Amino acid sequence: MPSGRSGEGLQGEEPREEERSERAFTFLDEGIGRRELLRAAALVGTGAIAPAWAVSSAEEARGKAGSTGSVLQPGEGSTPGLYVASTPETVRWGYLPNRDADPVSTVRSGSVVTFDAVSHEGILEDQGREPVAYFASHGVPERAVMRDARAIADSRIEHSLTEDGPHVVTGPVDVVGASPGDALRIDVLALRPRTPYGVISNRHGKGALPGEFPENPGPLPGASARHPERFRNVSTFTPVTYLGGRGHGVIPVRPGLAARFPIDPFMGVMGVALDTSARVNSVPPTEAGGNLDVKNLTVGSTLYLPVFVPGAKFFVGDSHYAQGHGEVALTALEAPLRGTFRLTVLRSGSREVPAEGGRLTMPFGETAEYWMPVGLNADLDAAMKQAVRQAISFLGAELGMPRAKAYAYLSAATDFVISQVVDGTKGVHGLIRRSDFVGA
Repeated sequence: MPSGRSGEGLQGEEPREEERSERAFTFLDEGIGRRELLRAAALVGTGAIAPAWAVSSAEEARGKAGSTGSVLQPGEGSTPGLYVASTPETVRWGYLPNRDADPVSTVRSGSVVTFDAVSHEGILEDQGREPVAYFASHGVPERAVMRDARAIADSRIEHSLTEDGPHVVTGPVDVVGASPGDALRIDVLALRPRTPYGVISNRHGKGALPGEFPENPGPLPGASARHPERFRNVSTFTPVTYLGGRGHGVIPVRPGLAARFPIDPFMGVMGVALDTSARVNSVPPTEAGGNLDVKNLTVGSTLYLPVFVPGAKFFVGDSHYAQGHGEVALTALEAPLRGTFRLTVLRSGSREVPAEGGRLTMPFGETAEYWMPVGLNADLDAAMKQAVRQAISFLGAELGMPRAKAYAYLSAATDFVISQVVDGTKGVHGLIRRSDFVGA
């Protein structure tokens, strides 16, 4: 079972520098409101006041320029607040917690929780459900393969690549006092890469170009974990190297040329339980969050989700090192992360809820730079319309902006981007610049 640690020093001892930083960060988060907190987040992003663990680029694993990062096995290193490991007892494979899910732990509002998230890449049936062998074929030594991924792959958890979602989902954690109609604020405090590599996959019938990619005739009879090659899916192993103090994914193109791109980690899946006893597939995002795949939800960001069941039942998964808007091939650069979050209940009607009347009905994101209304629908046009309506409603509620002027402003100054087109339910989110709104 997961264990909790407060991160505080023993009573009577002089706190260490890391503890003083954490207390300062806690004071900022608990002592100011939503609008002021996002200003503080800008400082956290630069490391000005952040605790030593609140980094998204694995600073303590960098080494010299050109090196790869180190491996962060479960439970090793700093695990602020309550620590939730990914074990066969604390995860679901391909499905999300529903209202009947037992919590792996319960915390008070405002608590910090750290999850070790496991990537599904390397353990799926088309990769043999044997991560040691799969990653060894790409030159990864056994010691650099995640122990929690191995335990889940070796477990008796049933999983079907064709019927179930791919994601390993960790949780849920209940938050005391959360009730239907409230909102849960999730502050993303830290995201730490756990391996110096990841995988990008394209599978038959999936992605933005199903039927065109992968460029082969399709699966052969007998495709299974015993015969992963018969799926004929394409997975691109992607090492991560650190250059100029920042991690980069590297995809070889040809001798002498590689595609090198910066990593910017985020959790693809963050959600709360829907009010249903039915099994909830992990692939399509919903009004309760889940597989949102909004790449802007990096360190320093905040996600708001409507609460549908007592305790909220928060969960995470589908950890990403990097993703383009759209996620066109099917997956992002998938790899395991250690994520640290602060979970805070906002009462229905509170001015801290970024919605008209303080009643949230859809996910909503914030960063130091943007407000991010979200639209979700199987029809991309309908998802776009929903995101625009959410944006107009938000600007009216937050700033008192008349609807016609909000519509005009959004047309002139706001980008609406495709979060992803590969999850059945497509996503669009707006990027409303906070800095545009100044005193006249």
